[in-house]
Amino acid sequence: MMANRGRVRFLVALVAGVCGPVALWAADNKAVAGLTAQQIVENHVAARGGLAAWHAVQTMSWAGKMDAGVGDSVARSRNYIAQTWGKKEPKARAAALEAAEKGEAAKPQAKQVQLPFVLEMKRPGKSRIELDFAGQTAIQVYDGKAGWMKRPYLNRDDWEPFNAEQTKASAGMWDMDGPLIDYASKGTKVALDGVEKVDGNDAYKLKLTLKNGTVQHVWIDQKSFLDVKVEGTPRRMDGKMRTVWVTQRDFRSVQGVMLPFDLETVVDGYPDKHKMQLEKVAVNPQLDDSRFVKPGA
Repeated sequence: MMANRGRVRFLVALVAGVCGPVALWAADNKAVAGLTAQQIVENHVAARGGLAAWHAVQTMSWAGKMDAGVGDSVARSRNYIAQTWGKKEPKARAAALEAAEKGEAAKPQAKQVQLPFVLEMKRPGKSRIELDFAGQTAIQVYDGKAGWMKRPYLNRDDWEPFNAEQTKASAGMWDMDGPLIDYASKGTKVALDGVEKVDGNDAYKLKLTLKNGTVQHVWIDQKSFLDVKVEGTPRRMDGKMRTVWVTQRDFRSVQGVMLPFDLETVVDGYPDKHKMQLEKVAVNPQLDDSRFVKPGA
């Protein structure tokens, strides 16, 4: 149970990194296969549904399930605890690291444990995440400036404020448009960085430079012009900031906008892959502002 609790804490943080698109920039004129970066972005925006359709989106809700790791993998479970408990639980951390170093692996027949979740988003930058675990619901809310979380699986039933790092990571994370819609107005610069394979298909690798100087990469499929791979928000794991990649598949049109229903996240230095599968998406559902503030505030 305690191993699973550590894993859930990681997943609550991970879903924020997986689902939160990033702000963007202006394009340069370097061309690959006859197209400039700006032309690739224009084709991408059209493939995603077009500017008018995205400008009409004010709220969005995702519901589905996400992988929580292999149920009987002792090493993986303890390793998650090692990343999340830190110095507060030195004995558990030491045991987790020892297990991970031994390379204990899950049995071939073991199945991924999947947890139900709901993600709600509202402009500008508001979000609410609910993750069900063992009959309890972990919740994170962000009002666009500050955030709070409740983690009953850790016997923390009171609302706790985000720390400085969590608040900084959440700022700009919940831009529903994704990184390339209205990129120029956000002060983003976009440059071509070559062509790479994603799922066996050629994809344009775009280098995005945010207004604050942060660099991020997005891979656009050469045929569909959909963003099949995105460099996500870095995660602190094992005391280090780790690069995150999200591969996006199974795009479907929902009220005129194209959205991926299958997302797979990989953290640099970790072999595990975590899938998020959407089962229901609502565009412009009624979401009251009270959903995104600390209850009782």
